[in-house]
Amino acid sequence: MAVAPLNQVRAVLDYATSVIPPQKILMGISLYGYDWPLPYPAGGRASGIANNTAQNLAIREQVPIQWEHPSASPFFRYRTRELEERVVWFDDALSVSAKLNLVYEYNLRGVSYWVLGNSFPQNWYLLDDSFEVRKV
Repeated sequence: MAVAPLNQVRAVLDYATSVIPPQKILMGISLYGYDWPLPYPAGGRASGIANNTAQNLAIREQVPIQWEHPSASPFFRYRTRELEERVVWFDDALSVSAKLNLVYEYNLRGVSYWVLGNSFPQNWYLLDDSFEVRKV
């Protein structure tokens, strides 16, 4: 499934804002996706992948990027040279925009990020257009 599905993020925020003042909450946003083997191996692990790298992989493999509505997340399937089937879940500008809108909807303090070293320029443009950015 998606790294941080919108429907699950909402569920966490519903609970969190019921016990913590929303103005004290920074919502976490990941800057990575996961590349999973199919079928999912029991107890298996995915490879981490930067969001831009995921998009470039879909282009290189010439596979369509699909959209999963409940999670508001993009994903695609491809086959490796060894014919192993894989699925990649990641974030793009549209999925991040949906998450950033939750800050206003829930009246949160703002956002914080995980794995800052991953390249995802679209995110920073959206962030700059949506908020006053301050380092805390």
